[in-house]
Amino acid sequence: MFDQYYGFSGRPFQLTPDPNFYFESITHRKALSYLGYGMAQGEGFIVITGEIGAGKSTMVAHLMRKVDPEQMTVGQVVTSNLDGSELVHLVAQSFGLDVAGQDKASALGAIETFLHEEARDGRRCLLVVDEAQNLSFEALEELRMMSNFQLGSHPLLQQLLLGQPEFKQTLAQHDRLEQLRQRVIAAHHLTAMEVQEVAPYIEHRLSLVNWKGYPSFDPKIFPKIHEASGGIPRRVNQIATRLLLMGAVEQRSQIDCAMLDQVVEEMARDSRSEEAQERKPAFSRPAIDLSSTSAPPRAPASRPAPAPTPTPAQRDSSSPPRPNDDEMSDLRAAIATLSRAIEGSPRTDGDLAKRVEALETRLEEQEQSVRYLLQLLIEWLDRDGRQKAA
Repeated sequence: MFDQYYGFSGRPFQLTPDPNFYFESITHRKALSYLGYGMAQGEGFIVITGEIGAGKSTMVAHLMRKVDPEQMTVGQVVTSNLDGSELVHLVAQSFGLDVAGQDKASALGAIETFLHEEARDGRRCLLVVDEAQNLSFEALEELRMMSNFQLGSHPLLQQLLLGQPEFKQTLAQHDRLEQLRQRVIAAHHLTAMEVQEVAPYIEHRLSLVNWKGYPSFDPKIFPKIHEASGGIPRRVNQIATRLLLMGAVEQRSQIDCAMLDQVVEEMARDSRSEEAQERKPAFSRPAIDLSSTSAPPRAPASRPAPAPTPTPAQRDSSSPPRPNDDEMSDLRAAIATLSRAIEGSPRTDGDLAKRVEALETRLEEQEQSVRYLLQLLIEWLDRDGRQKAA
């Protein structure tokens, strides 16, 4: 919407990584230096960590554009919580190998054969593993073992691991990862942008979508955007998108601090709403008093016939759907049955063993009554969207 209003040729603040919009901040420049050094070594592990939205994937996508496919073959894996065998198969597939149905040993053999062939053809191989914080110890061990593949004294596979800050901590503190730590030849943690980088960052991305200064930005807004976003690029993108959307709706020619205050408040309100929704307790069933020991009447042996299906006119009515008389009768009868099962007769003081035996018998019968009632409720709610109305 706002891109059309302001005459942009595209969306300048997408949340998905796009190497076309890569901005080289101070921290990204340092990371590229470490990457360049590490890749020049041609072996071991390079580790880049950073907060969510810090620009790790965008930077690597930017770097991969500079790779000559005649000189280097790149496999890329985005991990979830994988075990060792699953990761091995995913690595094989990232290099275009068909290992479906093969066991881990066969898949490793296919990877090693492929790496040998690439080396003989004069190509190095790089494996990029994103979201490395999700990897189990077994999966990390498989990556370490793959770094042992060699042709003579020449290493066949170099690996670039990208992860969130917890991966940096895991790598530094896990007592079983010492061998992997010794093979890390370069590492860098992406920090937030500096306050003076926010304005160039926003203007850089706008310039790539044919921005000609309309809308303009109040110079005082950039330090406040840095404060609100913490200098994390993706958060800056979120704020800038909302600012431009508000500007288009209100037909503003300048984005100012008052608009930013509204956007920040809206985002905070949205966040609180999401947190409240996550904390909302699930529906809980009422407790049933099983203290009475007399056996209740059994539930009916067969369920009542379902009520006739409402006509389209009834379904399309603007009033909420309500049960018909037959359904209400069924429900009342079932509730009465359950009520009698719960209330039972007054307690009697008898032998404890007899009471326990009677209670066990009653539990079985009462469970049948409860299931019967719940089945009626479910069938009623499932008809014609009544679950949503309820």
